[in-house]
Amino acid sequence: MNKKIQLQDLGSKDYKETWDYQEELFKDIVDLKIKNRREELELETPNYLLFVEHPHVYTLGKSGDFENLLLNEKQLEAKGASFYKINRGGDITYHGPGQIVGYPILDLENFFTDIHKYLRFLEESIILTLEEYGLKCGRSEGETGVWLDVGTPFARKICALGVRASRWVTMHGFALNVNVDLGYFDNIIPCGIRGKGVTSLNVELGVDKVDENEVKSKILKHLSQLMEAEIL
Repeated sequence: MNKKIQLQDLGSKDYKETWDYQEELFKDIVDLKIKNRREELELETPNYLLFVEHPHVYTLGKSGDFENLLLNEKQLEAKGASFYKINRGGDITYHGPGQIVGYPILDLENFFTDIHKYLRFLEESIILTLEEYGLKCGRSEGETGVWLDVGTPFARKICALGVRASRWVTMHGFALNVNVDLGYFDNIIPCGIRGKGVTSLNVELGVDKVDENEVKSKILKHLSQLMEAEIL
């Protein structure tokens, strides 16, 4: 089992280009697994983690409701934003500057075959990272992602999650708001959840800007420990 994860920081990259690249890596791993099974081989399957920041974009998961996007095509254009219906789980979310997006493309058979455990580990890596900044975060029952003040009228989401998996290979992932313009969330019903807010790390800390590279290094530390993996 290959417990090494290859890190690629793509910087700022168009959503569709990144999605296509994810699909390419995902297909290569799946094809290799099929080859192993058919030809009774034991070729090692690779694992990847992509870090990326997207220009303004709204994405809707396969089970999402289009009505949760509150803008029409012209309004999207005026906001400088794009929109895609995609093949991950979950409803609608926003990606944009100041947000750390992580796409783990992993063969879970290298680690464990449990999607729910995988999702909890993604959440936990963010929870532990935010604890290092003095924030007490947690999960909201029945709602994926990472939240502050769960169970109160002030509940607000700081990190969204949505994944796809086939043959135990994952794609898509998490989006952590670090230095995000939260006004863009006013144009959607985030994750299809009404009456709950969205926040960003810089807002919670009361600062103009948080060092995003520092946040990434903390996420990597916790994710590697949870997955018992080496991130290269």
